[in-house]
Amino acid sequence: MTLPDVALRTLGGEETSLDAFRGRALLVVNVASKCGLTPQYEGLERLQVTYADRGFTVLGFPCNQFAGQEPGSSEEIATFCSATYGVTFPLFEKIDVNGEGRHPLYAALAAVPDDDGVAGDVQWNFEKFVVSPEGEVQRRFRPTVDPEAAEVLAAIEAVLPG
Repeated sequence: MTLPDVALRTLGGEETSLDAFRGRALLVVNVASKCGLTPQYEGLERLQVTYADRGFTVLGFPCNQFAGQEPGSSEEIATFCSATYGVTFPLFEKIDVNGEGRHPLYAALAAVPDDDGVAGDVQWNFEKFVVSPEGEVQRRFRPTVDPEAAEVLAAIEAVLPG
């Protein structure tokens, strides 16, 4: 299975897959509305605005597995993200990123090691994965790494199409 083959559902309930983003560089992030790291939405949105016209998209996946920090419904999540942070990047239905119910996308992502060579479970909200336009995971950044950190920007720029 390649990442583009993974079935997804948007926050609005529409069926899609990563194939809809084929040819674009991606930053896949598990997000939450009530986390100490929630202000990272600001940086994620700036990345979206800065790089969108260069073939880049942030994809947000709400997850309630970490201390119940994403308790809202799809509508509540959409409203919060839009009203609080002006989020324009795609958000998807709430999923599990760890454990028996782990979404197939995160089963593939969790197998990728971070820069220290550590693979496995997502540590917390806002873990980031840079994916090439061909659907290959290039880098993994742990939750506390700022989305606009130099190493994240370099990883994104390295996979921008064209």
